[in-house]
Amino acid sequence: MSFEFPDPPIDSLRRKLLIGSLASTAVWALMPAAAKAEGAAAPASAKTARDAVETVREAILRLSREVWNNPELSLHEEVSSEIHLRELRAAGFTIVSTGTSGIPTAFLAEWTQGEGGPKIGFLPEYDALPGLGNAAEPRQTPGPAGVEVGHGCGHNMLGAGCTGAALALKKMMIDGGHAGTIRVYGCAAEETEGAKVYMARDGLFDDLDAALAWHPGPVNATGLLRTAAVNMLRIRYSGRTAHAGVDPWEGRSALKGAELFGTGIQFMREHLKPTTRLHYVYSDGGGTPNVIPDTAEVLIMIRDQDRADVDAVTTWVRDVANGAATSTQTTVAIDHFFGMHDLLPNETLVQRLHDHMTALPIEWTEDEQVFAKTCQREMGLPEAGLMPIVIPPLPEITTGGGTDVGDVSYNTPTGLFALATMPIGVGLHTWPVTACGGTSIGDKGSILSAVVMAGVGYDLIVDAELRAAARADFDRRKAGRKYVSPLPKDRVRPDGIPSRLLMRDGFDEFAAGYREKQP
Repeated sequence: MSFEFPDPPIDSLRRKLLIGSLASTAVWALMPAAAKAEGAAAPASAKTARDAVETVREAILRLSREVWNNPELSLHEEVSSEIHLRELRAAGFTIVSTGTSGIPTAFLAEWTQGEGGPKIGFLPEYDALPGLGNAAEPRQTPGPAGVEVGHGCGHNMLGAGCTGAALALKKMMIDGGHAGTIRVYGCAAEETEGAKVYMARDGLFDDLDAALAWHPGPVNATGLLRTAAVNMLRIRYSGRTAHAGVDPWEGRSALKGAELFGTGIQFMREHLKPTTRLHYVYSDGGGTPNVIPDTAEVLIMIRDQDRADVDAVTTWVRDVANGAATSTQTTVAIDHFFGMHDLLPNETLVQRLHDHMTALPIEWTEDEQVFAKTCQREMGLPEAGLMPIVIPPLPEITTGGGTDVGDVSYNTPTGLFALATMPIGVGLHTWPVTACGGTSIGDKGSILSAVVMAGVGYDLIVDAELRAAARADFDRRKAGRKYVSPLPKDRVRPDGIPSRLLMRDGFDEFAAGYREKQP
């Protein structure tokens, strides 16, 4: 998940804490006492949530450690998804679907008690990243799968906390005799073409009263964070080959089309809003310099503060692509293959999440702090260790990163927060994240996140006024806008799903049925 804490408009000390640029042990002595102790009285459900999580502690740790030991890339999470399904089945959840929304490693599980009642959703993720395999050691050392794949975004912990919260909330509802439904969404492939976007298009979040999730980070924080909307395009040029030395005039270079497209993107930048981000790579540029390339491809990501702005920039990018083709006498095919909404924050849920977070016992052992400081030393960072406090709620701010949780947030009130599972100053998608995720540091993140989400989930189940307030804030921010999927209508599934998984889940039948339903 591209979930980052940006440079917010708050005092400079807290800003430096958030981005980790002033990560020294002296920082904590400088923090005002009020900030360290800030937070309302612990919610009445906080202790009940801790007790309920304690009864499923072993299941949560199994989830986190087994997924960490079996890292799998996006859309390949066959083992990881089954680990979650195994624990959910054992806990009495009904597996509503696997291969959900056409993605073989996605799933939907549910547990219901009584008639009617609220519906609360949890959003576990479990895909890993390439090149970030690492042992549970405070230095770069190959992990269980070598260095090729590792949980450098902490999704082993993220998934364990979300599924664990569902298990704990079930116990709390049984003990209290409360009617309602708990739904667990197996959110495959968050790092690439996230399943949540496909699920949202299929309306799978529409009937929820709220959805809850968290993300590992270097801080303990929540707030009115907004992430960017995103479009992803493949710009593929086709030309004509020729001998580059003998008769280049007979050729038409697809690479020149791609290069001119890149130049056109650079000339756009002067006229873009500060919120716009354009970044691209050349994914195909020919094979040898003495043959005029007849194919070339650019993969570009377009980010902006909301769908309207990102779509406007996308239209301009298309014009640039077509213009480059005209100028180089090549042809261009534009494949808009994926997109995401910006994240819609919810002030009611943020405040309740913060109340539960400040009730947590965030305590680090000396060994854990030494581990964290060793990681920092290896990365050339100040040796500040692990964050021991929950910071005050962040004001409404926008980051350049994106997440497919955004598409959930446009369909139901959504609460999101971060807990420290990596040293201060360490960014996501780095080897220390993988390393910490296989230790007691990561275990604490999995357990404590489950406590927070189980507590807030229980509050939503029993408190109609809380649900109404969350829905009112959702309606106010959405301002009557209808959710429109950023996926092209003919886009049935993400790219890169292994063929054996498609065959296993009968995807051909799904795809045929999907196409028949399209207008």
